[in-house]
Order: sequence, then structure tokens, then C-alpha cells
Amino acid sequence: MNLWVMTRRDFLPLALLAGLSVWVLADHGLAEAADQEAKAPSISLTVDYGDGVQKVFSQLPWRKGLTVLQALESAKKHPRGITFVYKGTGSRGFLTQIDDLKNQGRGANWIYRVNNQLGDKSFAVFELQAGDAVLWKFGDYR
Repeated sequence: MNLWVMTRRDFLPLALLAGLSVWVLADHGLAEAADQEAKAPSISLTVDYGDGVQKVFSQLPWRKGLTVLQALESAKKHPRGITFVYKGTGSRGFLTQIDDLKNQGRGANWIYRVNNQLGDKSFAVFELQAGDAVLWKFGDYR
């Protein structure tokens, strides 16, 4: 009868090998999850305060029917998000403030663009496509 007895000296290399295998598999899983997140449809949202300061949300999740308003709501939920105020609903929705900066009239208002094109309807109903870039800038229409 041949019994194999494992000594502590035999066990250590096996334990190290098992630990390394778990670490490699976990690291691969994290990389794979990051790849999946990078491939998920998204949009970007930039808030330009008009004074040299910007907040950039480079990968907000996109879904069919996502509006500019919903993108702002998504940015609001981010740990370093924004706050905003608007009035009205649907096609009458009008943004009045982002963070502590309120519309002031006469060339000092929040204006949005999508892919460098001035928004042509209320931000509450403007639907975004995957990959769109939204810019909210405080200033005038130029």
C-alpha cells in the first residue's frame, strides 16, 4: 500500500500556486468587466461654467429614448455630480440653474449643444443617441 503523505513543506508551494491562480482569474475578471463597461453604449456630458472650470462625465450610460434631462439626472447621481433646477415639463422644460449658477438673462444663461449643434427643442424631450456629446455652457449662444 502506497500512501502519499503531504508535509508542510509540500503544502506551501501548492497553496501559493492556488492563491496565484485565484489572483490571476480575479484580475482577468476585473479586466473583462472593465472592457464590457467600456463597450456599453454611453454618452458624455460636459458642464462648462464659463469661467475656465468644467465638469466632465465621460461615460454616462445610454439607453434608447434617453433625453438630455435624463442625462443630467444621471450626472446628478454621480458621487461628484451636479445639482440643477428647471421648470416646466416636456416640450416646455427649461433649465434655470446648474450647481450655484443661475440664468441671468442678456447673454448669461445655460445653453446646451449636442455634438456641437445648438439644441433645437427643450432639453426635457431632446433624445440622445449612443456616443453623443452633450455640452451645457454658461454664456450666450455663440
